[in-house]
Amino acid sequence: MQLIEFFDRGAEMAPERLAFVDPDGGGALTYAAAQVLTHRIAVALHRDGIAPGTPVGVLSPNTPLVFPCVLGVARAGCAWVALNDRTPPQELAGLLNLVGAEALLYSVKSAAAVRRLRQAVPGLKLLVPIDDDADPLSAWLAPPDARAPAQPLDPEGIAGLFGTGGTTGRPKAVALPHRAFETMVHAFNSHLPETDPVNLVAAPLTHAAGAALVPVLGLAGTNVVHSSVDPARILSSIEENRVTRLFLPPTAVYALLDHPDVRTRDLSSLRYFLYGAAPISVRRLTEALEVFGPVMAQFYGQTELPMMCSFLSPEEHAAALAEPGLRHRLASCGRPSLVANVAIRAEDGSACPVGEPGEIVVRSELRMAGYHGDPEQTAAAHRPGGAIATGDIGYRDADGYLYIVDRKKDLIISGGFNVFPGEIEQVLAADPAVRDCAVIGVPDEKWGERVTAVVELRPGAQADADALIALCRERLGPVKAPKQVLFRPLPRSAIGKVLKRALREEFWTEQPRRV
Repeated sequence: MQLIEFFDRGAEMAPERLAFVDPDGGGALTYAAAQVLTHRIAVALHRDGIAPGTPVGVLSPNTPLVFPCVLGVARAGCAWVALNDRTPPQELAGLLNLVGAEALLYSVKSAAAVRRLRQAVPGLKLLVPIDDDADPLSAWLAPPDARAPAQPLDPEGIAGLFGTGGTTGRPKAVALPHRAFETMVHAFNSHLPETDPVNLVAAPLTHAAGAALVPVLGLAGTNVVHSSVDPARILSSIEENRVTRLFLPPTAVYALLDHPDVRTRDLSSLRYFLYGAAPISVRRLTEALEVFGPVMAQFYGQTELPMMCSFLSPEEHAAALAEPGLRHRLASCGRPSLVANVAIRAEDGSACPVGEPGEIVVRSELRMAGYHGDPEQTAAAHRPGGAIATGDIGYRDADGYLYIVDRKKDLIISGGFNVFPGEIEQVLAADPAVRDCAVIGVPDEKWGERVTAVVELRPGAQADADALIALCRERLGPVKAPKQVLFRPLPRSAIGKVLKRALREEFWTEQPRRV
């Protein structure tokens, strides 16, 4: 099935059910109304010379109207270029130029960025505001009775193009085919069985939150679309809209836990509280299980392998919390999902024994088609048998649970020893004063790379650098313990991920080497 067909399935099941709505009930679109809108967008794109297969950008903050626009692009047979409105215009221009986008649907809230994109992206021949107060979108749309023809079924046709590489390498555009989305939907519905879901969307629709929305459409579920991650509003929305599932990255989970109302709200409607996209503190995860109940669920994936390479279910969370002998599983990201074969490989390609770290390699129909226009990096990610190398270092335990140690490129070599920052960050994150942290290697004449922890404290909290170093020495030994701790805010991407590469560059800019 193609991406648009999952939405059409929902529209056929329950045409009058709300598909998209904001938390206060505004901007509501039923499946029937949203379906008409997608046809009008698709026909208008074709009318204005945008052919099937053409990349089309959508630039807007989260609103109930945004994903119907994405679905209109999909109905036209075009490739959705996902553009986060918090990304600097020069990066947006780089992605649009890279993929050869010819059209852009945009919110007037992004008008300043669009003015720059007009000049910086000469290939754009169609720009359409989607939320002009005077006459939202309708002046451009095809007539209400317009119907776009179904596109030929092509599992390898590109459904979406997603920028990546901002945290660990040069920017790339991941091309995801319809086959990958279909596989992801099947995995979601197998691991998170639910009828009539009410899905809260607060993280940007351009990333994991948008992917997690697609399975809901196929079930004719309602998507409550928030403009941003506002903890107070999210807690109210769960209670008032009887939300059954939501996805948030770990930093947003922490923000909810820190809100003073989190223990007074009625959150009993929740069935699945999904988290992923970055490592989570085991201490905060334990707190989340105590506050939200046995609803926490973790996925592991990446843009190149969307969402469902592995899964740690609510039942597995609850069992790990209840049984001290299983508590270590809270540091895992679960076992391979029903749609993924996950292996741990050494540098020579051989399988690593149980408990030994190596690169995580995934064989699955989730896999990307490749990096757009970059055969060299595409080839570098591929492994024999159609597998994809994730660039993540991890290991499997005797029960098959997967543990992420670090990003391969984040490895620190200090005094000849390999040091994985992720395990140090977990120890530091256990301190109640620590909001977030990043461990990097900085230049050092003696050690080659000096293990350094950059720590962002919670508001009003204080911590002692020597005490944190001592804690790491006690838990991990002297080789892995940081040689220094710096207290400061961490640089972040538009979706809140720590930009470890940018942080590291601050210390290596004047160096003739990078290791």
